[in-house]
Amino acid sequence: MRDDKPLWTPSRALIEASPIYHFMQACNRDCGLSLASYADLHAWSVAERESFWTAIWDFCDVRGDRGARALVDGDAMLDARFFPDATLNFAENLLSGDGAGEAIIFRGEDKVVDRWTWDRLRNLVSRLQQALRAQGIGPGDRVAAMMPNMPETVAFMLAAASIGATWSSCSPDFGEQGVLDRFGQIEPRLFVACDAYWYGGKLQDVKAKVTAVAGSLGCPCVVVHYAGDASAVARGTPGAATLEDFIAPFASGPVEFVPLPFSHPLYILFSSGTTGVPKCIVHSAGGTLLQHLKEHRLHCGLQPGEKLFYFTTCGWMMWNWLVSGLAVGATLCLFDGSPFAPDGNVLFDYAEDEKFAVFGTSAKYIDAVRKAGLTPRTTHDLSSLRLMTSTGSPLSPEGFSFVYEGIKEDVQLASISGGTDIVSCFVLGNPLQPVWRGEIQGPGLGLAIDVWDDEGRSVRREKGELVCTRAFPAMPVMFWNDPGGAKYRAAYFERFDNVWCHGDFAEWTEHDGIVIHGRSDATLNPGGVRIGTAEIYNQVEQMDEVTEALCIGQEWDDDVRVILFVRLARGVSLTDDLAKEIKARIRTGASPRHVPAKIIAVGDIPRTKSGKIVELAVREIVHGRPVKNREALANPEALELYSGLEELRV
Repeated sequence: MRDDKPLWTPSRALIEASPIYHFMQACNRDCGLSLASYADLHAWSVAERESFWTAIWDFCDVRGDRGARALVDGDAMLDARFFPDATLNFAENLLSGDGAGEAIIFRGEDKVVDRWTWDRLRNLVSRLQQALRAQGIGPGDRVAAMMPNMPETVAFMLAAASIGATWSSCSPDFGEQGVLDRFGQIEPRLFVACDAYWYGGKLQDVKAKVTAVAGSLGCPCVVVHYAGDASAVARGTPGAATLEDFIAPFASGPVEFVPLPFSHPLYILFSSGTTGVPKCIVHSAGGTLLQHLKEHRLHCGLQPGEKLFYFTTCGWMMWNWLVSGLAVGATLCLFDGSPFAPDGNVLFDYAEDEKFAVFGTSAKYIDAVRKAGLTPRTTHDLSSLRLMTSTGSPLSPEGFSFVYEGIKEDVQLASISGGTDIVSCFVLGNPLQPVWRGEIQGPGLGLAIDVWDDEGRSVRREKGELVCTRAFPAMPVMFWNDPGGAKYRAAYFERFDNVWCHGDFAEWTEHDGIVIHGRSDATLNPGGVRIGTAEIYNQVEQMDEVTEALCIGQEWDDDVRVILFVRLARGVSLTDDLAKEIKARIRTGASPRHVPAKIIAVGDIPRTKSGKIVELAVREIVHGRPVKNREALANPEALELYSGLEELRV
C-alpha cells in the first residue's frame, strides 16, 4: 500500500457531523475565536487551558458544581490544581441513563450472554451502595476486586465511587503473590472476587487463591458468581459472603451521590511491576472524568446509544477507560475470555451481532488476526464500525495496512498511546484528519506534547523523548505510600525540570503525527546510536516464519550489541538461511544499525498480564541480574529460557 496517500480521509459530511467539529464551533462562538482546523484547536487548548477545560466541562454536560476557578498554579507541573473549588461525583456522571435502554452487553468465552438495562444497573448499584455503607465503608476507603470483565464489576465500581470509596482492580489470572503485591499495599476494606472464570477453553478454578488472598488482606470478601460455585468459595473463605447474601438485606432505591472534590481519589492503578513491587498510581475523579469525556466525545466521536467495545481485562487501564463510555450514554460491550477461543472470529462475530461503532483492541491482536489468515472484511458485516483503535504496543505500518485490507476499508484507525500513568492517552486519533500508514494522528487536546532530545530541545523529524510541558487534569494525584512525593517525582520529572517525561521513544512526522518507537528504557544503544525496539519488531513480525520477537541490548566488549529473540511459527526452525533473511529484512526495512549481532530462537516470549512484552526483565536475566517481581508476568516460566544461553557467551 502506498505511503504517499492517506489510508483514510474523513469526508466533509463526517467532519461536520462529528462532536469535535461542533465543539470547535461552540468555542469559536463562546470565546470569540476563529478555529478552523485540529491544529488550531490543539494550539488553543494548550495555550488557554482554563478556557479549554471549562469548555469541555460545559460541552460534555458534567454533573457537578464547577466552581469559580479552573486552574491554580498552572505553570508548576507538580503544584497545578484544576477546578480547585469544584465538587462532583464520578458515578453520578456515569449513570447517565435510565429506563429500559441497554447500558451493558456481556459475552463470555463460555458463550454466556447477558444484557443489562440502565434500570438493572442502577438497581444493583443502589443495593451495593447500601451494603458497602453497612460495612462502614466511606470516602477514601479502598475497595479491591479480582474480577472478570463483567457487568457486576462495573456495578461494584460505581457503587464504590458513589460514596467516595477508591476502587482498584485486577484480573483473576493474576497469581496469589501478584494480587497481594498490589492490594496488600493499599489495605482495602473489602475484597471482591469471582468464583471461577473461563480462558482458552478451560474452566479456571480460583477457590484456593481467593481464600488465600482474602486471608492475607484480612478484610471481608464478597464472592461473585460467574463460572463456578460462589457459595462453596464463600463457605471456604473466612469472612466471605456471596454477592446475593451481601445485598440481600437491601432493596433497590434511588442512588445517593456524595459530592466530592475534583481531586478526590477515584482509582488506584498499578505499574507493571516487572522491575520491583508495582507502583500504586492514584487518579482523581475529576481529572479522569474530564479526560475520558474529552477522549470519548471528541477524539472518538462517541454518541449516546452507540456500542463501545474494548478488548481488555480489569487489570489494564483500558478497562477504566472503557467504562467511562457510560458517561456519554454509550452501551458498553464487555467480553471476558480468550479472543481466540475457539478461533479468531469470536470478537468479529460479536462486532457483527451487536453492531459495534467502536472496536478497541491491541496491536498484538491485530497482528495475530493477520497471521491467522483471517479477513473479517470478507466474512463479517462490519458496516456499523466507524472507528477501530489499537494500543498496548506500537502498531506497525503493516498492521495499519492490514486493518484496511483485511478488516474494513472505510474505517478510521486510531493508534493510541498513553498508559496507566495518566489512565488515558497522550497521543491518539481525531475525526478531523486523515490516517497515515504507521502514524498516530496527533497529540491529545489540552496536552502540550512534544519530542525532546537529550539536551531538552524540541526536535522535529528526529527521535527523542515524548514529553508534556504543561500540567493537565489527568496527572496522578499521588503515588500511594509515597510520603513527600519522591517516587512520583522520580517517575516523571527527574529527566527534565518541571516537564513530564513519559518514557516513550518518539518522533514527529511530516503530517504532524507521532510514531512511538518503543519504551525509552528498552531503547538499544549500539555504538552510541539510540534505536527503538519497535523499529525491529515492525520488520521481523511481518514475516510468516516469526510469530513474535523480543529485542535487547547486551553489554559486550565495552559497547552494546543487539540481540534478537524470535518465537517461530509452528514447524519452522531457525536455519542459517532464515537468520540471513531476517537480517536482510531488518537491514533494508530499518537500517544496517538495526541488524542484530545474534538471532536466537526461543520457545516463548515473557509478557505482562496485559500482553506487553518485557524487554527489561529479559535484559536482567541475560546479564545475570535478578528479576525483582516475576509475579507481574503472565508467563514467568518463560524467563528461564533466557538464562545461561551459550549463544550469548560468544
